[in-house]
Amino acid sequence: MTEYLNVGKIVNTQGIKGEVRVISTTDFPEERYKKGAVLTLFQEGKAPVELVVKTHRKHKNFDLLSFEGHPSINDVEKYRDGLLKVPKENLVELTENEFYYHEIIGLKVIDENEVEIGKVKEILSPGANDVWVVQRPKKSDVLLPYIESVVEKVDIENGLVRVSIPEGLIDDED
Repeated sequence: MTEYLNVGKIVNTQGIKGEVRVISTTDFPEERYKKGAVLTLFQEGKAPVELVVKTHRKHKNFDLLSFEGHPSINDVEKYRDGLLKVPKENLVELTENEFYYHEIIGLKVIDENEVEIGKVKEILSPGANDVWVVQRPKKSDVLLPYIESVVEKVDIENGLVRVSIPEGLIDDED
């Protein structure tokens, strides 16, 4: 059975010409949403639907998509809250020190002294660099900037991330 990865969620329609607003979860929107790209729509309780991208443009924090054969709002309204996915085998080859979110989330984070800090819970993309949210047992989450001086080594095989914590980043009062 094919394994799929999320690339975005349809959160609403846009205008009356069959466009949908997508909150994107892909690092490669220009690749995933290019004209002719095939996305699979998953909705609870319904069979997956293959959609072919007709147009893509950015608007505020959304990716706006329209699909072949869906010229009106009436054609796409039913897709609201659906998840857009691609087969895992369609992943783009990454260069060294680049990772997919699904590879990082769940990894154990240890510091330079081999002390476990927690596990990567989610990844935020607020701007210049990603921020990894590390969940600590019985303490508040730590926000780690994904920069060379902090994230020293990512070892996917062994499920580990080695980090160097700058002074003051972790508040151990809690």
